[in-house]
Amino acid sequence: MNILIYSCKPFETSYLQVANKGDHKMEYTSEAQCLETAPLAKGFQAVCVFAGDDASAPVIRELHTQGVKYIAVRATGYDNVDVTAAGELGITVANVPAYSPYAIAEHAMALI
Repeated sequence: MNILIYSCKPFETSYLQVANKGDHKMEYTSEAQCLETAPLAKGFQAVCVFAGDDASAPVIRELHTQGVKYIAVRATGYDNVDVTAAGELGITVANVPAYSPYAIAEHAMALI
């Protein structure tokens, strides 16, 4: 599967490549997903977005015209994704189901 990773920071690419294990062809862009950057997804079956990316109905419709069938969110929250519009167009949406509560607590303590 061809996957376009939107809003990708330089430190993320190595982790994503290791997790991929060569199973999929992935391309990375630092551009945030929005209506203007949705055409970058032409030829990709999937896009991977972050919490700040725009996955509103107009963007999802444009992704659909580009051939996208899957949207993966690199976060637990997916309120930036219009899941109704995605469902109507047959686009599957996935997100991170949960984070380790211990890791979050440890991070909070480290910040304190």
